[in-house]
Amino acid sequence: MPEPLPRLFEDNGAIHRIGEGLLASDLPRADWTHEAHLAACCWIIRQRSDIDPETDMRDIISAYNVAAGGVNDDTQGYHETITQVYIAAVRAHLRAQPSSVALFQMVNALLLSPRGRRDLPLKHYTRERLFSVEARRAFILPDIAPLSQI
Repeated sequence: MPEPLPRLFEDNGAIHRIGEGLLASDLPRADWTHEAHLAACCWIIRQRSDIDPETDMRDIISAYNVAAGGVNDDTQGYHETITQVYIAAVRAHLRAQPSSVALFQMVNALLLSPRGRRDLPLKHYTRERLFSVEARRAFILPDIAPLSQI
């Protein structure tokens, strides 16, 4: 079955709302989609130089999950390896974009690209390795293809 088309963003304001809502832990749970995860990461990298995604996203997303009524344990909530895969994908995507492109256009291009696909991590990890407790708790190296190929 083909992957459903991503929900695209109409303007920068929608992305700012997601990023600010994530940081304030008050984004409605229904708005925390795959697309929102990638939009927030793009926004943080482009707009919030005070945040280091590779080290800070664990606390940011974990706090949001708890505030939204979720948990972060061995089976649900924050997943370190998946987060690091998408941070690498977002960074690679942003490096390839002219800085003059509007944020929402960059995010939409990412969502429509292979780097924005929901199954991207499974191009680099076997399902068993990616969804292991070890991978959820800490970043682990891929067992199919190196992340340098993102």
